[in-house]
Amino acid sequence: MTPTSSLPAPCPVPPFEPLRIRGTRHRLRRALRRGRLAPVLLLALAAAALAVASGSVPGGGAGAGTPRSAATAARARPPAAVPLVSAPVRIADAATVRLLRPGDRVDVIAAPNSGLGGGGEARVVATGARVAEVPRPGETRSDGGALVVLSVPRPTATALAGAGVTSQLAVTLC
Repeated sequence: MTPTSSLPAPCPVPPFEPLRIRGTRHRLRRALRRGRLAPVLLLALAAAALAVASGSVPGGGAGAGTPRSAATAARARPPAAVPLVSAPVRIADAATVRLLRPGDRVDVIAAPNSGLGGGGEARVVATGARVAEVPRPGETRSDGGALVVLSVPRPTATALAGAGVTSQLAVTLC
């Protein structure tokens, strides 16, 4: 017994001439002649806005006669992937640390210790650092501090380590 197929028999596609659409070449001129100026201008403005937003101008390279500074070009490009390191940071206020969760973004602020003769002002040591680990409940020091692990670029980790020796560190959520 042979299985019967429910598919229809194949049929060839007949040859046909290519489609030719007439009148598409001069639509803009025709729209201007018929008094439809507003939609044409809106379309032209939208195209210009998209060209400016993308950073390229039709008919020229990136700029077409307007010089772009290196700083502008650097802002236009996405930042290169910077390798991150884990930096353990002792935060002075354990209650603040209990608000943090892994994945949060924080700014780290260093306030000079008054006991070390540091009379300077507080300064921001790291901005937008990602919280990698937080202490479990009950893992705080007797002085109220808590250890947090942050993912930061290597130079920022060095600055955090130096600031942690001479200052009390605090965090603010971004």
